[in-house]
Amino acid sequence: MKRPIKNHVSWIGKIDWELRKFHGDEYSTHRGSTYNSYLIEEEKVAVIDTVWAPFAKEYVARLEQQIDLKKIDFVIANHAEIDHSGALPELMSRIPDTPIYCTANGIKSLKGHYHKDWNFHPVKTGERLSLGGKELIFIEAPMLHWPDSMFSYLTGDNILFSNDAFGQHYASELMFNDLVDQAELMEECIKYYANILTPFSELVMKKVQEVLAFNLPVDIICTSHGVIWRDKPVRIVQQYLKWADSYQEDQITLVYDTMWNGTRVMAENIAQGIKQADPRVNLKLYNLAKSDRNDVMTEIFKSRAILVGSPTINRGVLTSIAALLEEMKGLKFRNKKAAAFGCYGWSGESVKIIRGQLEAARFQVIDDGLRCLWNPDLKSIESCVEYGGKLAGLLK
Repeated sequence: MKRPIKNHVSWIGKIDWELRKFHGDEYSTHRGSTYNSYLIEEEKVAVIDTVWAPFAKEYVARLEQQIDLKKIDFVIANHAEIDHSGALPELMSRIPDTPIYCTANGIKSLKGHYHKDWNFHPVKTGERLSLGGKELIFIEAPMLHWPDSMFSYLTGDNILFSNDAFGQHYASELMFNDLVDQAELMEECIKYYANILTPFSELVMKKVQEVLAFNLPVDIICTSHGVIWRDKPVRIVQQYLKWADSYQEDQITLVYDTMWNGTRVMAENIAQGIKQADPRVNLKLYNLAKSDRNDVMTEIFKSRAILVGSPTINRGVLTSIAALLEEMKGLKFRNKKAAAFGCYGWSGESVKIIRGQLEAARFQVIDDGLRCLWNPDLKSIESCVEYGGKLAGLLK
């Protein structure tokens, strides 16, 4: 169903209430998502992005109920990733000669995905496409978050089609930012940034500043996932600038996995020592084997410091912690301190391994970490509390 946004601009996307995993199984979507596609019906007609491939036939059938497909003059592909371009093969089979406007890298990506030589028109920043009385202005946004990404800006209506920037995985029939639950919305926004855009924070800051320098009035930001920003849209832009600037809150997060509860006991008593020394700090503890990794990663993004713990197993660490450490290297968190801890029975390599991985992930590792032999006894528990107290000052 076509849903009006402003004047001759409509939403023609898909709400996916059932989605619980995204990017394969890498990203959790507890609240579903949307695949936002847009229809502009000026003197010329343009479609901006499509939907994920499983909904391709449904998408084209619904679009055909709204408009004669042969009246579509242009297709704009802001991003070639499958969740945005998945319906292109179905749509282009009906209108094969319709030009597709995208970046040069977009052409490479689309050809790589679909092996089709459609009527591609590469665009660069500042180039314009006339729709009659209004124009689309294209803005390349490489690595936000793929090399092919771009924004499109509609003059007259002052709408920025921002693709993956400023989005969130959040299914809602309410569609606009001023209508949905604000706490839910911002929770999904920061999770999206932390898990997807953090590695590109320097590029985010430069690109946002570049767009702002154009002095284009922005009344609405139409994202590719989640809600459309129509009420004070500049607020999410300002929030991105904060998140991109080595973001942290007054929070320390302890993440661990445990075999026979010894490392859990360590975590809880280290936390007790930190709290006694620094009562105002926001402390959070997560057993990673029982917690959603993306939710935990969001808490790490918010933290000024983290502690990571695992017992030693086969001269290594437990698999949940190994995966977390590997993913953190790719996310490139900045301006955060860290320490390691864990139990062991005989060889005891886990703390050293964690420390090395934290350093590789660009955390400032403050000491050699804390090890406890076997399950912590009263003396070991006291050492954990003491260690936490010492850390409270070092993790400032």
